[in-house]
Amino acid sequence: MARGSTPTVVPAGSCHIMSANIDDDGAASLSHRMEPPTGEQPPMEMTTDMKPEEMTHRPLDQLKQMDYCLDSNPSWGAAIVLGFQNFILCLGTSVMIPTILVPLMGGNAHDKAKVVQTMLLVTGINTTLQTLFGTRLPTIIGGSYAFIIPVMSIISDPSLMQITDDHIRFIMTMRAIQGALIISSCIQIILGYSKLWGICSRFFSPLGMVPVVALAGLGLFERGFPVIGTCVEVGLPMLILLVALSQYLKHVQMWHSRILERFSVLISIAVVWAYAHILTVSGAYKHASQLTELNCRTDHANLITAVPWISVPYPLQWGAPTFSADHSFGMMAAVVVSLIESTGAFQAAARLASATPPPPFVLSRGIGWQGIALLLNGLFGTLSGSTVSVENVGLLGATRIGSRIVVQISAGFMIFFAILGRFGALFASIPFTLFAATYCVLFGYVGAAGLSFMQFTNMNSMRNLFIIGTSLFLGFSIPEYFSGFTMSNGHGPAHTGAGWFNDLVNTIFSSPPTVGFIISLVLDNTLEVTKKAEDSGMYWWARFRTFGVDSRTVEFYSLPFNLNRFFPPSQAG
Repeated sequence: MARGSTPTVVPAGSCHIMSANIDDDGAASLSHRMEPPTGEQPPMEMTTDMKPEEMTHRPLDQLKQMDYCLDSNPSWGAAIVLGFQNFILCLGTSVMIPTILVPLMGGNAHDKAKVVQTMLLVTGINTTLQTLFGTRLPTIIGGSYAFIIPVMSIISDPSLMQITDDHIRFIMTMRAIQGALIISSCIQIILGYSKLWGICSRFFSPLGMVPVVALAGLGLFERGFPVIGTCVEVGLPMLILLVALSQYLKHVQMWHSRILERFSVLISIAVVWAYAHILTVSGAYKHASQLTELNCRTDHANLITAVPWISVPYPLQWGAPTFSADHSFGMMAAVVVSLIESTGAFQAAARLASATPPPPFVLSRGIGWQGIALLLNGLFGTLSGSTVSVENVGLLGATRIGSRIVVQISAGFMIFFAILGRFGALFASIPFTLFAATYCVLFGYVGAAGLSFMQFTNMNSMRNLFIIGTSLFLGFSIPEYFSGFTMSNGHGPAHTGAGWFNDLVNTIFSSPPTVGFIISLVLDNTLEVTKKAEDSGMYWWARFRTFGVDSRTVEFYSLPFNLNRFFPPSQAG
């Protein structure tokens, strides 16, 4: 549907696909036509619009090869297994973050198990709230690595490091992290519920979102094959089997369903996990390094014996949070990074769930609820703030199922296994290398979803080529510099006497999507602005900026239980 077209009424509950460049009279036209220089006769092929049959790949608002989109659901049996697959996938981050941080805080295996339980429970709660009342996109709101830098800064605080008793130091450090998370959550709560982020999003164009979404996936390359390299005998078979099942054998049907494609992650993890367990019990890693054991062994997590059978994490379980201005300012940088990364991930989720681009009021609503998620992280004590799980967004594309109910079922599994700790700990013993192998595919899907926004832009424009190329290159290059500098020197490039300033700079410029966002947004809105409307693809998204102009927006993003009566979109952003 092009500019000036009227909304089309479509049946609810279906993955209806509409071409983005169909005029009112039904004729397809090129979105960007090259104008000949003044005084020259244009070639014959430039004088007329292309015929519809000559356009083999039209720009589409929705992916048409998805089996189930946002509001269409598979059978209950398939949805439950798919939800369990999402739960297994999110375990990688839920286990790895506490594994990195808890020992540095002075915690033991029991403390780590309790933090993992807490993170799973809060992830389940936040995912349920986001899918019901936030963006309503099928996104899991899990732990974020963006918070590691400010958390490490709190851990190394001299006032905490001087505590000699490890358990007391762990508790006091946890309470300091909780206080910083609670204070910094106000940023997203204010930006979301005040509609400020929705106003800002009106400056986002398809061109500006290309680097952000692409870097949200491709910028995580360090969690892929570099981790596989630490345990090649387990990671490489996992990667090969996953690609074989999801791509080469995807048309094989069992019980009238493409089981190998839809459950490729679950099947691959189960098979290679069993193989890794055989290697573990046979003594293959008896004399291996600590890093190899962490990534290869199935019994190295030490969670099964450390966690009770039944345990319910609750707010303030570690005691009353403590508050420090220095810690809070440092944590705010991670909250800003989480805000930008989630915005890109929301756009990718909408694309891979075969939904239309989320309107500004939906992004505001989602960011507001993500602020609530950060508040819950602080109250419960998860060691990390929340962001959209990029790997689970990629799973939407791998399975071709973007159903919201699948992610909500997954949230139910998280809450269930967080309470029944021993069962959840069993699955948490999956070697991290297996997750790294899945990331090689799933992060790629998210990156490709970002690149697919280029179809709405004029890629024959030198302005556009400069903006995309520069944003992508610096989005990789600057964080790589910050990462390499930190590895070599033990601290980031920003190393002044003000700890909060160091955390602010080092956190923001260590995030590829954040760097890409800053550069692309500035360039797109300052460079040859007279050409922005024509070249950046803004008019493709124009009809989604107002609720009700496109009937699909109403269908995908309306609140449940008829809550739009009390929170009308016109007042929500």
